[in-house]
Order: sequence, then structure tokens, then C-alpha cells
Amino acid sequence: MNKTSLVIMAAGIGSRFGGGIKQLEPLGPNGEVIMEYSIHDALEAGFNKVVFIIRKEMEDYFKEVVGNKISDICEVAYAYQNIEDLPAGFTNPAERKKPWGTGQAILACKGIVNEPFMVINADDYYGKEGYKKVHDFLVNEQKNDKEFNFCMAGFIAKNTLSDNGGVTRGVCQVDDNNYLSDIVETSNIVKTAKGAGVQQDDGSIKEIDPNTYVSMNMWGLSASFIDVLEGGFIEFLKDPNLNTLKGEYLLPSVIGDLLKKGRASVKVLETNDKWFGVTYGEDKYSVKEEFKKLHENGVYAKTLY
Repeated sequence: MNKTSLVIMAAGIGSRFGGGIKQLEPLGPNGEVIMEYSIHDALEAGFNKVVFIIRKEMEDYFKEVVGNKISDICEVAYAYQNIEDLPAGFTNPAERKKPWGTGQAILACKGIVNEPFMVINADDYYGKEGYKKVHDFLVNEQKNDKEFNFCMAGFIAKNTLSDNGGVTRGVCQVDDNNYLSDIVETSNIVKTAKGAGVQQDDGSIKEIDPNTYVSMNMWGLSASFIDVLEGGFIEFLKDPNLNTLKGEYLLPSVIGDLLKKGRASVKVLETNDKWFGVTYGEDKYSVKEEFKKLHENGVYAKTLY
């Protein structure tokens, strides 16, 4: 059996969520948190190891809510994202409060993840389709001739928006063979009468194609990619234009750079499932209703595990 890992990024601080740890907010009808559904769907698709990226100070509570339950059904490992965990020669500004982004999160998995893996966010519900498609890509031989052959679940933009405010998505350009040619991390994407748009600083809306592909940080990657992240993080921190208080080392930016240098290919696997999640505190009410419907409609059994 091929070993494949599900890597869940759960160390972020939800500044827009308002109070509590949003990754551990009980939202299912039996008090399930979102990532329990993600794990269920990933194991169903064939993944056989789960790696949680968390902050060390939340470890005991995290294991109590989720980790111990999952360790009974599959291999589990932990990686710790620490704001102070920087390469030699760099120090964290005293005023900075948030970790250094998704690139630093995956870098925390060095030595823990040594097999093909899929990355997801802890606070996003992705549906079932993406897990199956990404898993099948990772376990089948890839025939592309690039140094890195990755994949991503390509969600339709209009299926990934919140009713309660703007969201950040990686807006994708895709070639005729469904390979990613460019990705731009884009903030403040909102629902509009035409479908979707980017809210500008002055309050105006720049419309975007609601059917364009966006990334939801659901990537299929190789273990060797972690070594690339290590060197890239040093270059990121050396940038004289870096905002050391708010700048983030982001996966889409790193992968986009590999694309531009011709080192990587990224197969975009179209995913038609509708996203929901807890970007904002108000989101939790609609998310609870969505999970209730999924159980009632038989998508999930009365109890997940």
C-alpha cells in the first residue's frame, strides 16, 4: 500500500473569527469540528496518515478534541509551527503576533512527512471530490518531465465565497491541458450581483469571472518540496521590501515561482463541490446548518467514526 499523508494546517490565528479557536469550533450535529469531516473524506479516498500542524501551546486541548480520536483509526503525527522558528541569522520582531504563513507551516513538517502528501486548511470544508482526485494523482506515476509534478484541486470561484465578507483565494490561470500557468493570491473576493469581484481599498468592486479556477490550499505535493521551502524561506526573509510585521511566506507564491522558473508543473483537477468554512464568526451558523443537511441527506452517517 502506498503511504500518502493528509497534512492539516491548524496553527493559524483567526483574526476575523473573533474569540475562541476556530479550528476547534464544534459545528457538526454531534459537536464535530470541520477537520473531522476532512479526515473522514481523506481516509475514505485512500490517505493513510494524518499530520496536524498546530501551535505547541494548543497541543493538549487539540488532542483532547480531535487528535486522540483520530489516532485510534490511522497513523497520526504532529508538527509545530512557531513564530520564532526562523533560519539562523533571523529574529522575529517583538511586535509580530502571527506565524509566518502557509509556507512556514509546511516547512515545520520537515523530517515528519517523507511521502507524497496533500495539504488542506483546518477550517475549510472541501467536499469529497477533491480528496479522491488528489489521492489518485499522488499514487499514480506522473509522466510530466518537470523537477516537481504537483497537483491542486481547482475550485470554481463562485462556489468558494462567504456571505459575510471578503475571502482570500489563489486566482488561477490554466492552460488548455488543465495545467496551472499562473496563480495570484487575491484578497477581498466578495459575492456580487454578477457572481464575484475583488473589493478595492476605495470600496469599488473589480468584477472577476465567477467560473474561474481558484486555489483553496488543497495541494498534492512531494516530500522533496519541503526542501525547496527551506531555501525559499531564507530568500523571503532577505527581501528588503518585506513587511516584517505582516508579511507571510505563502504556498501559492512559492509554487507560482517554481512555475515561472520551469521547475514544476501543477495539474489542476476540477472540483465542483461547494466550499464552506469559518472565515468570520457569523459563518458558524450557516456551517452548522450545512453539516446538519449533509447528515440528514446521508452524505455522512449519524456519527462520523
